[in-house]
Amino acid sequence: MTGLEWLAAVASALGVWLTGHRTVWCWPVMLLASVLYGVVFAQDHLYADAALQGVFGVLALYGLWCWQRGVQASGQVHIARPTRHTLWRDTGITAVAGLALGLALRGITDDPMPLSDAGLSAYSVLGQIWTAKRYRACWVLWIVVDVLYALLFVQRRLFVTAVLYTAFVGLAAQGWWRWRHVVARSP
Repeated sequence: MTGLEWLAAVASALGVWLTGHRTVWCWPVMLLASVLYGVVFAQDHLYADAALQGVFGVLALYGLWCWQRGVQASGQVHIARPTRHTLWRDTGITAVAGLALGLALRGITDDPMPLSDAGLSAYSVLGQIWTAKRYRACWVLWIVVDVLYALLFVQRRLFVTAVLYTAFVGLAAQGWWRWRHVVARSP
């Protein structure tokens, strides 16, 4: 547990909290957290997670762009409603991508848990895309991913990050609840 890990954890928690409150400022904070965690994960040989932080950095810019287009007069973003087909299609494509990445990691790296690392990374990308698109379903996905990540980080002895991901479960539940009430009030 390093100072860098602590700083990354605080930035990540703040970014998720801001996301739950539907403020565009979540994206610059998430960009900072991605840079910090990219270094932490690379130092611990979690290569898919380190690469994921680079993807998250790009997706933070995409999310900023998407959310700026969906800002309401209140300053909060509008929540979009995807079709069931979209959700199932995205979930299936992500499963295939995660398996392919996991097999590649197993063959070319010393990643101690390549399939878990790759699968969670793939679904994290999907979660970030759904968040950028303002889908309420992103919160359910984040709850599942964060529980599994917390277990992975305990195994890797990244305890600060494991506690952070446990807190993310609570923040994701709060985000789902907050967004649910907004959707219920929408025409």
